[in-house]
Amino acid sequence: MVRNVKILVSGRVQGVFFRQSTKTKAKEYGVLGTVQNLEDGRVEIFAQAETAALEPFIAWCRKGPLAARVDHVEINESDNKTAQFTSFDII
Repeated sequence: MVRNVKILVSGRVQGVFFRQSTKTKAKEYGVLGTVQNLEDGRVEIFAQAETAALEPFIAWCRKGPLAARVDHVEINESDNKTAQFTSFDII
């Protein structure tokens, strides 16, 4: 089943290559979507994939790259099951 989730990551997640690392991991797991920095210091990720690919991706988001410090991860499921993304992009 394809899932769509919005992931908000807070902590020391900007200026530590979080977005680029997220894109690399998304490609590795076959996740589509976007990642962007928010003005409040969080990183926002929209991710779409089969559950089997999405779960390890979310687990990685809870840790992030080595230079990051993830304090909190908020995950919101979307009811939209249709394809929204064709790639994974940094915004």
